[in-house]
Amino acid sequence: MHGGRGSGRGSAGAVRLWGRHAVEAALTNPERVAKKLWGTREAIQAMLDDHDAELPASLPIEYAQAADLGRLVARDAPHQGLVLDCAPLPDLVLGEALDEARGRTIVILDQVTDPHNVGAILRSCAAFDVAALITQDRHAPPESGTLAKSASGALEVVPWVRVVNLARALETLSEAGYWRIALDGEGKAAFPAALPSGPVALVLGAEGDGIRRNVLDHCDAVARLPISGRIESLNVSTAAAIALYAASIRDKAD
Repeated sequence: MHGGRGSGRGSAGAVRLWGRHAVEAALTNPERVAKKLWGTREAIQAMLDDHDAELPASLPIEYAQAADLGRLVARDAPHQGLVLDCAPLPDLVLGEALDEARGRTIVILDQVTDPHNVGAILRSCAAFDVAALITQDRHAPPESGTLAKSASGALEVVPWVRVVNLARALETLSEAGYWRIALDGEGKAAFPAALPSGPVALVLGAEGDGIRRNVLDHCDAVARLPISGRIESLNVSTAAAIALYAASIRDKAD
């Protein structure tokens, strides 16, 4: 068995994914090129039985014991008997995402670098039919097994746009008719009361540093989640889920 322990990078530039939801979603994503699948016989058969599907004949498959698979992934990673090496997803530009958005909510992350948080936010984006996730390419985690496992398959279904300049991306969103709402504990308006009618882009920043001033300056409003004073703030992925739920309720009421 080849390959070494890691957080999600396979050999020769491949992305290494693990866990049933992440691997199944990657194998069914037409935009994802699978390179090699490792798995226990039981896990691979269960995946095929549940989806009444066949694996591509060209995909190399290596059967292994669970303990051997553990040496291919991050320490103590819950691989669930499945490990997949695949190519990174194709790059997506903002204009392409906006063409498909049809006014649906967009999420922008400013310097959120924890792959667990980004993965969890992707999962919430999928749950609430978000049109795209936008991050700055230099201040966001790469695709990885850790991120994909946290996303529970959402990495394959939510368009992820990496841009050079978030402020410029926010200008483009404004030109496309989006209201840009930053979520920050110091915001004067309460969320979701601050939600206007029309398409919304929600901007969230990293815990601690928050949203950078230049990014805030390109938002139409800054709002806070009305939480109890017994706690200072919420984890960014939790805040994103609450905000997306509120936005979805507004959309259904309109």
